[in-house]
Amino acid sequence: MRNGLFESWRVPSLLAGSWLATVVLAMLLFASPSWTADVPLTITPQASHTEAILMGLYFHSPQLGWAVGSGGTILKTVDGGKNWKKVVSGTTATLSGVFFFDEKQGWVVGANGTIRRSQDGGNTWQAQLLDTQVPLYGLSFVSLREGWVVGGNGTILHTKDGGSHWVDQASKTSAALYGVQFLTAQHGTVVGAVGTVLMTDDGGVTWTPQETQGAVTLFDVYFSDTSTGWTVGNAGAIFHTTDGGNHWIDRTLPCTSTCTKLTDLLRVRFTDTQTGWIVGERGVVYRTHDGGYTWTEQGAIAKVSLFGLSFPSESEGWASGAKGTIIHLAVSR
Repeated sequence: MRNGLFESWRVPSLLAGSWLATVVLAMLLFASPSWTADVPLTITPQASHTEAILMGLYFHSPQLGWAVGSGGTILKTVDGGKNWKKVVSGTTATLSGVFFFDEKQGWVVGANGTIRRSQDGGNTWQAQLLDTQVPLYGLSFVSLREGWVVGGNGTILHTKDGGSHWVDQASKTSAALYGVQFLTAQHGTVVGAVGTVLMTDDGGVTWTPQETQGAVTLFDVYFSDTSTGWTVGNAGAIFHTTDGGNHWIDRTLPCTSTCTKLTDLLRVRFTDTQTGWIVGERGVVYRTHDGGYTWTEQGAIAKVSLFGLSFPSESEGWASGAKGTIIHLAVSR
């Protein structure tokens, strides 16, 4: 990232400078005008009072949420984002991910092997010591005690005591790993650079690579149930599985003759098996109401790239990005 922030995340097209260039987009989308009209989207920018790059975002409920980013920034809201309060994080490292298991217990991860835990709703944070300096990008917890963190150089870390101790799991790859999701303590998925998709059915004791038939960088993964999942990445990459990740179908968004570059897709979330959202480069947003077989572009909801996405309910969510951007998304029902 520019100005020395998150320098380790230098993947093709996203953070190598070109992602800030002017991009002319013309997507060949199978839009559903009637659905778009039936479910209008209200977009409301919120004041974060920071210029930090907000890389991660998580809402435990429509009222309670956190955003994290460059310079060790941690923000908290208790009123649905009407007011965001900066919290002392105790670090200046760029923070890339945040997750709260409940209203009190949460973790953040970031550069230089940073993991910090809060037990009071994010008001105070304590460092969890690691014997690594690799950047950490994603995290997933299935209980207050058990969770996983992924990062640079194929790093996968596992804890069974809430993060007091972390054990390195053998990923058998040197690729940077950006996204992780565990649906149960046994079944998890990790995605990363050069088309890396790893699956485990034994809690990470063994990780098995899956074939995606592509070398794109994958930034995020999300399963709506044990069978159906999605992963997104650079140059409009979207891959879909309906068998728990054993096989992945390429559903990358097409580019027309007037398109000079497909946008990088950075986060994907589903609110149910049919309704999903993607955010990415230059503030682009897509949504689907048919399980992701077709995606409708909602246009650019911000002038900056969006890195964080969280939907605590079917009717509202939040996105975060560069220059302290936080956007509230409300879907009328």
